[in-house]
Amino acid sequence: MNAQLNNLRLKLLESRRRFLSTCRRLRFRLKNVDRSVFIGARVRLSRDLVMGPHSFINYGCIINPRVKIGKYVLLGPHVSIVGGDHNFDTPGVPIIFSGRPDMQETFIEDDVWIGHGSIILSGVRVERGAIVAAGSVVTKSIPAYEIFGGIPAKKIRDRFNTEQRKEHEKMLDGPLYLGESNHPKK
Repeated sequence: MNAQLNNLRLKLLESRRRFLSTCRRLRFRLKNVDRSVFIGARVRLSRDLVMGPHSFINYGCIINPRVKIGKYVLLGPHVSIVGGDHNFDTPGVPIIFSGRPDMQETFIEDDVWIGHGSIILSGVRVERGAIVAAGSVVTKSIPAYEIFGGIPAKKIRDRFNTEQRKEHEKMLDGPLYLGESNHPKK
């Protein structure tokens, strides 16, 4: 009986989460974000965000314009994809009045995990299968299947060996994978 109640509770919770995520997608007028994407609370998203299926934007994330995100991407809480900062090198003009450069496109490719509180600067490409450790500041592009961390982010190690990478690439290039969400086991 308790197991049935717990299963029912989990299903209701999941339905509520999906409903709220759909409401957020509509509120931000996200036309290029797949319906399967989960969007957490207290996020700030640009309307031009492009995002593939089965990706996850956790609470408190900030995503500025000109960002494209692939499928199966996990953004931890308080991840920021920002940039296009102010011009600061014009003598005789205060920074606040010096304008901003054109915003560069930022790409987060398929199956990327970006940890809590990380900052990704605009113009960066985080390639397929990469992982960014929590609290990192990414100032340069990250190659596929590498794990980066730190300020500024530097390579920690490879995610897979060559054989594992080929197997993973085959899965990513195949039909859409529909697995179980990562819920804690009891």
